[in-house]
Amino acid sequence: MMKQQARTVASLLYAADLSSALAAVPVAYALRHVTLPWLFPKLFPLGLFDFSAYLTLAGPIVVIWSTLLWAGSAYRSWRTGNLRDEVALVARTALFGTILLTLVVFAARWDFISRPFLLIFFFVNLLLLVSERVCVRLVARGVRKRGFNYRSVVLVGDTPRARTMARLIHDHPWWGLRLLGLVRERPAGSERGTTLGGLPVLGTLDELPVVLTTMPVDEVILAVDRADLGSLEETFLLCEEMGVKTRLILDFFPHVLAHVELEELDGTPLLTFSTTPGNELALLAKRSLDVFLAAVLGIASALPLLVTALLIRLTSRGPAFFRQTRCGLNGRPFTLWKLRTMVDGADARLDEVAHLNELDGPVFKSASDPRITPLGRFIRRFSFDELPQLWNVLRGEMSLVGPRPPLPEEVSRYEHWQRRRLSMKPGVTGLWQVSGRNDIPSFDDWMNLDLAYIDNWSLAMDVKILLRTIPAVLTGRGAR
Repeated sequence: MMKQQARTVASLLYAADLSSALAAVPVAYALRHVTLPWLFPKLFPLGLFDFSAYLTLAGPIVVIWSTLLWAGSAYRSWRTGNLRDEVALVARTALFGTILLTLVVFAARWDFISRPFLLIFFFVNLLLLVSERVCVRLVARGVRKRGFNYRSVVLVGDTPRARTMARLIHDHPWWGLRLLGLVRERPAGSERGTTLGGLPVLGTLDELPVVLTTMPVDEVILAVDRADLGSLEETFLLCEEMGVKTRLILDFFPHVLAHVELEELDGTPLLTFSTTPGNELALLAKRSLDVFLAAVLGIASALPLLVTALLIRLTSRGPAFFRQTRCGLNGRPFTLWKLRTMVDGADARLDEVAHLNELDGPVFKSASDPRITPLGRFIRRFSFDELPQLWNVLRGEMSLVGPRPPLPEEVSRYEHWQRRRLSMKPGVTGLWQVSGRNDIPSFDDWMNLDLAYIDNWSLAMDVKILLRTIPAVLTGRGAR
């Protein structure tokens, strides 16, 4: 019954999401066709084609939004979920959906579709999706707080984590979880009828079959100590046999920052701890953005690069391009490409200038480095020497946004916590570059910026960093 109810709710929510996406079409059409020409007649002197032409978008919208919503797990239970996470999910759907819809319009050569309309459609769709989800959540919370649509829960375990879970459930009535009581792992004097921390004690594990057959239990939450895990197989099998959902609290490592996922390897369940982003759809979008922008920027900068390379050859001895081994994802070595800005053989002279280092930690940065050529100093100021790394991006060794790729000798001197910055693909630009770059003298602050990027990564953050990179490059802020 509960599963059928969950499927019904998911179907209704899917219908509401799809309706919001489709409703954005006439709203965006009215704004572009009527409102904007009225408000800004000089900017929008002409209206649009007949609305019937825009109904062509309905088919692609249904396919694209359905795929993104279901692939993004938009219809899992949000009973105890965070509103921010739910809003972020539908916002990603609106963004990626509009991007894909725009690609469809260009590929199909639907010239009758207005480009500003597509931008307006994105904002309208985003507003409708977010508003719909917020309304659904408010209604659901109100219903649950009044005692409807709840799930009856039994806690197993006389432990601090059981009491913590009981407090959480009590303090969040909108979750719709109703605690029936607690089951001890083992006998401890009088049992049934007593209370523990305000919770009625329903018995011990031996009496759990009686509890499940005499009470309307929807879920059993196991909040036991690690030492008791091995003895819970019979409990799992009992709940499985009776069709009762079982949850296991896994906060055995309270100081671990990694998020936890349950995966399967050829039938073997694996509990996975990871500190890096795991949304495959978002990571695929990141890679697609990398390839598209790297290709566009590479083509646009080809002629300036060739001219600069020629000037380098004319003004100093040595090759125009500089190759160096760097550490990529999880320490994988790769060859990084740059325009040469130092005298040929500068690597061999590092010991001569080590005393000029302006940064602490295992890195070298100096504004007065005598190895830099006059032309190289100008190129570095505007980060033009980094452009050949677009080739590294196309090869998949780097991303447009990420922590800067370090030298192997620098990595060998990292502390353990600093190595975590290697857990994401290195980038041409990153949070460090747009936050002041070499004006941040502390190596630990640099590392913390990279870790903050990894811990809070989103595609929107990448776009924001890319946009912030433009003024940082044009002003040469923090460059050496």
